[in-house]
Amino acid sequence: MTLCTTDSQPVQLVHRTTLSNGIVVLVTENPTADIIAARLFLRAGSRWEQAHQAGLSHLISAVLTKGTATLSSLEIAEQVESVGASLGTDATTDYFLLSLKAVSADFKEMLILAGELLRSPTFPEKELELERRLTLQAIRSQQEQPFTVAYDQLRSSMYGNHPYALSGLGTEVTVSQLSQTDLLGYHHTFFRPDNLIISVAGRIQPEVAVSLIESVLGDWQSPDEPLPILQSPPVLENPVHKTTAQETQQSILMLGYLAPAVVSLPSQPGSQPISHGSPSQSHPDYAALKLLNTHLGNGLSSRLFVELREKRGLAYEVSAFYTTRLDTAQFVAYMGTASENTAIGLEGLQFEIDRLGVIPLSAEELQAAKNKMLGQYALGKQTNAQIAQTFGWYETLGLGIEFDQTFQKQIASITAEQAQAVARRYLTKPYVSLVGPASAVG
Repeated sequence: MTLCTTDSQPVQLVHRTTLSNGIVVLVTENPTADIIAARLFLRAGSRWEQAHQAGLSHLISAVLTKGTATLSSLEIAEQVESVGASLGTDATTDYFLLSLKAVSADFKEMLILAGELLRSPTFPEKELELERRLTLQAIRSQQEQPFTVAYDQLRSSMYGNHPYALSGLGTEVTVSQLSQTDLLGYHHTFFRPDNLIISVAGRIQPEVAVSLIESVLGDWQSPDEPLPILQSPPVLENPVHKTTAQETQQSILMLGYLAPAVVSLPSQPGSQPISHGSPSQSHPDYAALKLLNTHLGNGLSSRLFVELREKRGLAYEVSAFYTTRLDTAQFVAYMGTASENTAIGLEGLQFEIDRLGVIPLSAEELQAAKNKMLGQYALGKQTNAQIAQTFGWYETLGLGIEFDQTFQKQIASITAEQAQAVARRYLTKPYVSLVGPASAVG
C-alpha cells in the first residue's frame, strides 16, 4: 500500500497486490462518484514488433473486440452498450491497453468481458480484413499530411533500425502481409497474466476489487515458455538534415534531439524485460527535460510561442514535446511557417533552443514553468480513468506507484543551473526535418 498526495488533491491510497499467477493489481478507492474505471496494461506494443510485422500491435487492438470463442462482434458491442459502459483498446509504442468504465453495479460484468477478450480472442478473418483496409487508408492519408511526413522523416533519421523509427500503424507493405496467424502468435506470446497490470480506480474497496479480479482471472496461467527478452538495436547519435519537397502552403520545420528514457537502466535500454519487483529509478535528467519542454513549448505563454509567433510573427503553430519512453526518447521542437520564412524560421527555432544552454532561466521563468507543469499534472488526475491510467503507466514503466510523489518533488527541486546543464547535455546536436515547397526546403 502506498500513500500518494498532491498539494491540490485529496490523499489517495493506492493498494498494490500481486496475484499468484503474476497479475499486478493496483486499486485506488475513490467514492466521489458511482463510477469504476480500469486500465489493463500489457507490456507489449510496437516496441516489441519485428520490422517485417510493423503495425501488428495496432491491428490486434483494432480486432481484439471483434470476436471471442463464445461472442461475436455484435454481441460484444451489445453487452457494453446495454449498460451504458465503455470498453476500448489501444496499442502504443511501449504498452498495449484495454480500458473499461462502468457504474459500480455493472463493473463485474465488464471485467468478465474484458477477461474473455484478453484470454480468447479469435481475430475473425472478415473483421481482420476490414480493419486492415481501414489501416491502409489511414497510412495513405497520413502520407498527404505535411506534419506527419516531417515527423516520420525525423523519427526514421533518429532511430534507424530501432522499432521506434516506424509509425505504430506500420507501413503499407507490412500491414498488407499480416495474417491471422501473426495476430494469434503475438497474442500467445504477450497476452499472459505475468505480463499484465490492472489499475482500478473508483467506488470499490481494494479487497473487493482484488477478490473480483481473482475470481475472473485467477485461474489464468502463463505458458511454460518465459517472456521473450527484447533485443532492440542500439540508437546511435548521427544528426542529419533531411528534406521532403511537397507543394504545400506552409513549411513544417522540426528539430529533434536524442534524450534519455524515463527509466535509468544499468544496461542497454530494451535488452531486458522490466520485472514486477522493486521499482526502478527514473533517469536523473528526466524531470529537468520535462520542465524545459514545458517552458519551451507548452501553451500560449511558452518561449517558442511568445518569441516566434507573438513577437516575430513567424509561426502558424509552434510547440515542443519530450516523449516518455522505455528506450531512448526524443525531445522535439516544431513550427509551421510560411514557405518564404523557412530559413529564418529554422534559424529562430534553433536560436531559442540553443539559448536554454547559454542563459539560465530567470527565477520568474523557472517558477512559472514549475507552476504550469505541476498544475497540469494535478489536473491530469481528476477522473477515475485518469487516476487508473497514471498509476498503471508508472507500474508498466517499472517506476512503481511511488513515482507519483517522486516526480513532483523532482520538479519542485530543479534549479536554473541544473536545467541549463541538462540543456547543454542534450539540446546541442539536432536532427533536422523539413517539409515544404521545393523552392523553400530544397
